[in-house]
Amino acid sequence: MSVVAAMALDGVKVLDLSRILAGPSAAQLLGDLGADVVKVEKPGEGDDTRKWGPPYIRDAEGRSTSESAYYLCANRNKRSIAIDISTEKGQALVHQLIAKADVLVENYKQGGLAKYGLAYEQIRDKYPGLVYCSVTGFGQTGPYASRPGYDFLIQGMGGIMSLTGEPEGQPMKVGVGIADVMTGMYAAVGILAALRHKAATGLGQQIDISLLDTQIAWLVNAGTNYLADRKLPTRLGNGHPNIVPYQVFSTADAPMILAVGNDGQFRRFCEVAGEAALADDAHYASNVLRIENRVELCARIGTLLQTRPRAQWLQVLEAAGVPCGPVNNLEDVFSDPHVKARGAELRMACDWAEGGELGLLANPLRMSLTPPSYRHVPPRMGEHQTEVLNDWLGQA
Repeated sequence: MSVVAAMALDGVKVLDLSRILAGPSAAQLLGDLGADVVKVEKPGEGDDTRKWGPPYIRDAEGRSTSESAYYLCANRNKRSIAIDISTEKGQALVHQLIAKADVLVENYKQGGLAKYGLAYEQIRDKYPGLVYCSVTGFGQTGPYASRPGYDFLIQGMGGIMSLTGEPEGQPMKVGVGIADVMTGMYAAVGILAALRHKAATGLGQQIDISLLDTQIAWLVNAGTNYLADRKLPTRLGNGHPNIVPYQVFSTADAPMILAVGNDGQFRRFCEVAGEAALADDAHYASNVLRIENRVELCARIGTLLQTRPRAQWLQVLEAAGVPCGPVNNLEDVFSDPHVKARGAELRMACDWAEGGELGLLANPLRMSLTPPSYRHVPPRMGEHQTEVLNDWLGQA
């Protein structure tokens, strides 16, 4: 007999005072896992990303709304309430909500909430069990603490752009706001850890998470490569600093990725490509040698791969156990049978959207007892004012 469990964060109340992407994505993840997330927005303005379009979502009559597709990406499973925290009345209402909350997420500049009496130092004694997550560009301390932080700037300052792009081209940012997204992920992990500590001790704490700290943390092997020998890496385009061949190659008709991770895979590639002798060549027999002779080897492989169309290469290489794959555009991604089988495209019923539904990106977590759930479409500004005040504060 199967047991239906409650959602993992059922009963957890989150007050989301953040906007843009990092803080909202952290709060959305908590909402997906069952938390009751209330998004606090400035009356008449709301989250900045509501206006970050086009594209904008069309309403049931086919007219453009004020809700951008960008806004939808990080605000599912939330209810919106409009509060002007610059007023005493607004501040008092926020305090009432904080008294009921387990978690507060904010991404004001360092010290920005102090003028409203809502900084952590100002409220921690009154709400000792509150988990207070502060998301900033540069953190609560250090010489840059007062600076505003934006994903693009952080990608530049945090080193990832020096690693991304063609060798002779400009440094290149990642095509999405990855510094923001990863900060949101780390923030959510920190919040979950703090909730575990609160469950054991009754005490909350402040989480100081910054875009720059996070960006540096996810330099991963590139960062530790530098720390090991203090040699500046050069941009390799789609190449890998520690593995060869591991990059994009042209075929007779379309680009493909060849991702050879060890000597056995390299040998199988050479056999499939009709150049078995390459695997024993004194210049290419080991990964270290292949890195030393990267340019010559990749030129030879490039010539080989251009002799057949991509589909043929993928078929024979996959059959031989050689890691490879296509370079998909987004139409390819969402039409892929595996992607469809995994449910990566989420369709949520929405009475104010054209066609009666919204297309969103599903949560990738697969949990056998407490999976993510989808209860609320991204809210319109202030949509749940009366409902939240009643649910949280008992105000009819």
